[in-house]
Amino acid sequence: MSATSASAERLTTAPTSSEAALLAAARQLGGRTLAEVAADTGFGPIAPSHKGAVGMLVERALGADGGARPGPDFSALGIELKTLPIDAHGRPAESTFVCSVPRRAELDWAGSSVRAKLARVLWVPVQTHVPVPHRVIGSAFLWSPPPALEEILRDDWYKLTDLLAAGDERISARHGVALQLRPKARDASVRFRGADGEGAPLLCAPKAFYLRRVVTQALLEQVGLFQPRPQ
Repeated sequence: MSATSASAERLTTAPTSSEAALLAAARQLGGRTLAEVAADTGFGPIAPSHKGAVGMLVERALGADGGARPGPDFSALGIELKTLPIDAHGRPAESTFVCSVPRRAELDWAGSSVRAKLARVLWVPVQTHVPVPHRVIGSAFLWSPPPALEEILRDDWYKLTDLLAAGDERISARHGVALQLRPKARDASVRFRGADGEGAPLLCAPKAFYLRRVVTQALLEQVGLFQPRPQ
Protein backbone atom coordinates (compact mmCIF):
# COMPACT_ATOMS: atom_id res chain seq x y z
CA MET A 1 0.00 0.00 0.00
CA SER A 2 1.38 3.41 -0.93
CA ALA A 3 1.80 6.22 1.59
CA THR A 4 -1.03 8.14 -0.06
CA SER A 5 -3.34 5.11 0.09
CA ALA A 6 -2.52 4.55 3.74
CA SER A 7 -3.28 8.18 4.51
CA ALA A 8 -6.58 7.95 2.65
CA GLU A 9 -7.57 4.87 4.64
CA ARG A 10 -6.67 6.59 7.89
CA LEU A 11 -8.78 9.63 7.08
CA THR A 12 -11.83 7.83 5.74
CA THR A 13 -12.02 5.37 8.63
CA ALA A 14 -11.66 7.90 11.44
CA PRO A 15 -12.86 6.44 14.76
CA THR A 16 -16.28 7.70 15.85
CA SER A 17 -16.81 5.51 18.91
CA SER A 18 -16.54 8.47 21.27
CA GLU A 19 -16.44 12.25 21.30
CA ALA A 20 -12.78 12.17 22.27
CA ALA A 21 -11.87 9.89 19.35
CA LEU A 22 -13.79 12.05 16.88
CA LEU A 23 -12.22 15.25 18.18
CA ALA A 24 -8.74 13.72 17.99
CA ALA A 25 -9.35 12.67 14.39
CA ALA A 26 -10.64 16.14 13.51
CA ARG A 27 -7.61 17.80 15.06
CA GLN A 28 -5.33 15.64 12.92
CA LEU A 29 -6.70 17.63 9.97
CA GLY A 30 -5.50 20.88 11.55
CA GLY A 31 -2.72 22.59 9.60
CA ARG A 32 -3.47 20.65 6.39
CA THR A 33 -4.69 22.25 3.19
CA LEU A 34 -7.96 21.33 1.52
CA ALA A 35 -6.00 20.04 -1.48
CA GLU A 36 -3.99 17.67 0.73
CA VAL A 37 -7.08 16.27 2.43
CA ALA A 38 -8.94 16.00 -0.89
CA ALA A 39 -6.04 14.03 -2.39
CA ASP A 40 -5.83 11.70 0.60
CA THR A 41 -9.55 10.92 0.57
CA GLY A 42 -9.96 10.68 -3.22
CA PHE A 43 -12.41 13.58 -3.10
CA GLY A 44 -11.13 15.29 -6.23
CA PRO A 45 -10.72 19.02 -6.97
CA ILE A 46 -12.99 21.38 -5.04
CA ALA A 47 -14.88 23.80 -7.25
CA PRO A 48 -14.89 27.31 -5.74
CA SER A 49 -18.55 27.67 -6.74
CA HIS A 50 -19.62 24.56 -4.79
CA LYS A 51 -20.79 26.03 -1.48
CA GLY A 52 -21.06 22.71 0.33
CA ALA A 53 -17.91 21.06 -0.98
CA VAL A 54 -15.65 21.92 1.97
CA GLY A 55 -18.12 20.48 4.45
CA MET A 56 -18.54 17.35 2.33
CA LEU A 57 -14.77 16.92 2.18
CA VAL A 58 -14.36 17.11 5.96
CA GLU A 59 -17.35 14.78 6.43
CA ARG A 60 -15.65 12.21 4.21
CA ALA A 61 -12.31 12.61 5.96
CA LEU A 62 -13.92 11.98 9.35
CA GLY A 63 -16.32 9.22 8.32
CA ALA A 64 -19.59 11.07 8.89
CA ASP A 65 -22.62 8.88 8.24
CA GLY A 66 -25.49 11.37 8.38
CA GLY A 67 -25.57 12.20 4.68
CA ALA A 68 -28.63 14.15 3.60
CA ARG A 69 -30.76 12.85 6.48
CA PRO A 70 -32.20 15.42 8.91
CA GLY A 71 -30.29 14.06 11.92
CA PRO A 72 -26.72 14.85 13.05
CA ASP A 73 -23.79 13.97 10.78
CA PHE A 74 -22.38 11.49 13.32
CA SER A 75 -25.58 9.70 14.21
CA ALA A 76 -24.23 7.37 16.91
CA LEU A 77 -22.72 10.30 18.81
CA GLY A 78 -25.45 12.85 18.12
CA ILE A 79 -22.84 15.29 16.77
CA GLU A 80 -23.27 17.66 13.85
CA LEU A 81 -20.26 18.77 11.79
CA LYS A 82 -20.03 22.42 10.81
CA THR A 83 -17.12 23.95 8.92
CA LEU A 84 -16.55 27.56 9.98
CA PRO A 85 -15.12 29.86 7.27
CA ILE A 86 -12.61 32.29 8.79
CA ASP A 87 -11.43 35.50 7.14
CA ALA A 88 -7.94 37.03 7.13
CA HIS A 89 -8.61 38.72 10.49
CA GLY A 90 -9.68 35.54 12.24
CA ARG A 91 -13.39 36.40 12.13
CA PRO A 92 -16.24 34.26 10.82
CA ALA A 93 -16.58 35.15 7.14
CA GLU A 94 -20.33 34.53 6.92
CA SER A 95 -23.33 33.22 8.79
CA THR A 96 -23.46 29.44 9.23
CA PHE A 97 -26.04 27.23 7.56
CA VAL A 98 -27.91 25.15 10.14
CA CYS A 99 -30.58 23.31 8.14
CA SER A 100 -33.27 23.84 5.56
CA VAL A 101 -36.76 24.69 6.75
CA PRO A 102 -38.67 21.37 6.80
CA ARG A 103 -41.50 21.04 4.32
CA ARG A 104 -43.86 19.99 7.08
CA ALA A 105 -44.19 22.36 10.04
CA GLU A 106 -42.44 21.37 13.27
CA LEU A 107 -44.52 22.18 16.33
CA ASP A 108 -42.01 22.50 19.17
CA TRP A 109 -38.41 23.50 19.73
CA ALA A 110 -37.47 20.31 21.58
CA GLY A 111 -38.22 18.19 18.52
CA SER A 112 -37.05 20.67 15.90
CA SER A 113 -34.41 20.07 13.27
CA VAL A 114 -32.57 23.23 14.36
CA ARG A 115 -32.18 22.01 17.93
CA ALA A 116 -31.06 18.58 16.74
CA LYS A 117 -28.40 20.17 14.53
CA LEU A 118 -27.09 22.56 17.20
CA ALA A 119 -27.31 20.40 20.33
CA ARG A 120 -23.72 19.18 19.89
CA VAL A 121 -21.48 20.56 17.16
CA LEU A 122 -17.99 19.71 15.95
CA TRP A 123 -16.71 23.01 14.58
CA VAL A 124 -13.88 22.88 12.03
CA PRO A 125 -12.48 26.34 11.15
CA VAL A 126 -11.26 26.78 7.57
CA GLN A 127 -9.49 29.74 5.92
CA THR A 128 -11.35 31.67 3.22
CA HIS A 129 -8.91 34.39 2.15
CA VAL A 130 -6.62 32.25 -0.04
CA PRO A 131 -7.36 30.13 -3.15
CA VAL A 132 -9.48 27.09 -2.31
CA PRO A 133 -6.79 24.37 -2.69
CA HIS A 134 -4.43 26.25 -0.34
CA ARG A 135 -6.93 26.96 2.41
CA VAL A 136 -5.74 25.57 5.72
CA ILE A 137 -7.95 23.72 8.20
CA GLY A 138 -7.80 25.04 11.74
CA SER A 139 -8.14 23.48 15.20
CA ALA A 140 -11.46 21.68 15.62
CA PHE A 141 -13.50 21.95 18.82
CA LEU A 142 -16.73 20.57 20.26
CA TRP A 143 -19.50 22.87 21.44
CA SER A 144 -23.02 22.91 22.79
CA PRO A 145 -25.04 26.12 23.20
CA PRO A 146 -25.00 27.31 26.83
CA PRO A 147 -28.43 27.67 28.49
CA ALA A 148 -28.69 31.43 27.91
CA LEU A 149 -27.97 31.07 24.20
CA GLU A 150 -30.31 28.09 23.85
CA GLU A 151 -33.09 30.24 25.27
CA ILE A 152 -32.39 32.89 22.63
CA LEU A 153 -32.29 30.25 19.89
CA ARG A 154 -35.57 28.82 21.16
CA ASP A 155 -37.27 32.23 21.15
CA ASP A 156 -35.95 32.98 17.66
CA TRP A 157 -37.15 29.61 16.40
CA TYR A 158 -40.69 30.11 17.69
CA LYS A 159 -40.93 33.63 16.29
CA LEU A 160 -39.56 32.65 12.89
CA THR A 161 -41.66 29.51 12.57
CA ASP A 162 -44.79 31.47 13.55
CA LEU A 163 -44.06 33.88 10.72
CA LEU A 164 -43.52 30.98 8.34
CA ALA A 165 -46.78 29.34 9.39
CA ALA A 166 -48.58 32.62 8.66
CA GLY A 167 -47.10 32.61 5.18
CA ASP A 168 -45.42 35.95 5.90
CA GLU A 169 -43.28 36.72 2.84
CA ARG A 170 -41.85 39.77 4.60
CA ILE A 171 -39.47 37.58 6.62
CA SER A 172 -35.91 38.74 6.06
CA ALA A 173 -32.44 38.06 7.43
CA ARG A 174 -33.01 40.96 9.84
CA HIS A 175 -35.43 38.87 11.91
CA GLY A 176 -33.97 36.92 14.82
CA VAL A 177 -31.26 37.61 17.38
CA ALA A 178 -29.12 34.46 16.98
CA LEU A 179 -30.97 32.68 14.19
CA GLN A 180 -32.00 34.09 10.84
CA LEU A 181 -33.96 32.83 7.85
CA ARG A 182 -32.58 33.22 4.36
CA PRO A 183 -33.66 31.97 0.92
CA LYS A 184 -32.34 28.54 -0.03
CA ALA A 185 -32.81 28.57 -3.81
CA ARG A 186 -30.97 30.03 -6.78
CA ASP A 187 -34.18 31.46 -8.18
CA ALA A 188 -36.38 33.54 -5.87
CA SER A 189 -39.46 32.41 -7.79
CA VAL A 190 -39.00 28.74 -6.79
CA ARG A 191 -41.82 27.36 -4.65
CA PHE A 192 -42.60 24.00 -3.05
CA ARG A 193 -45.77 22.61 -1.52
CA GLY A 194 -45.61 22.80 2.25
CA ALA A 195 -48.04 22.88 5.15
CA ASP A 196 -48.74 25.29 8.00
CA GLY A 197 -49.05 24.40 11.67
CA GLU A 198 -52.62 23.18 11.12
CA GLY A 199 -51.67 21.01 8.16
CA ALA A 200 -53.18 23.37 5.59
CA PRO A 201 -51.28 23.42 2.27
CA LEU A 202 -49.03 26.36 1.46
CA LEU A 203 -46.82 27.29 -1.49
CA CYS A 204 -43.53 28.16 0.17
CA ALA A 205 -40.27 29.67 -0.97
CA PRO A 206 -37.37 27.39 0.11
CA LYS A 207 -35.67 28.89 3.16
CA ALA A 208 -33.03 27.79 5.62
CA PHE A 209 -32.03 28.60 9.17
CA TYR A 210 -28.61 30.20 9.65
CA LEU A 211 -26.61 30.99 12.77
CA ARG A 212 -25.56 34.64 12.86
CA ARG A 213 -21.89 35.59 12.73
CA VAL A 214 -22.14 37.33 16.11
CA VAL A 215 -22.80 33.90 17.64
CA THR A 216 -19.91 32.11 15.95
CA GLN A 217 -17.51 34.95 16.74
CA ALA A 218 -18.50 34.75 20.40
CA LEU A 219 -17.86 31.02 20.51
CA LEU A 220 -14.46 31.49 18.84
CA GLU A 221 -13.61 33.95 21.60
CA GLN A 222 -14.79 31.47 24.25
CA VAL A 223 -12.48 28.70 23.01
CA GLY A 224 -9.54 31.08 22.55
CA LEU A 225 -9.36 30.97 18.75
CA PHE A 226 -10.19 34.63 18.29
CA GLN A 227 -8.60 37.51 20.13
CA PRO A 228 -10.33 40.90 19.70
CA ARG A 229 -8.04 43.79 18.83
CA PRO A 230 -7.16 46.03 21.79
CA GLN A 231 -9.17 49.24 21.87
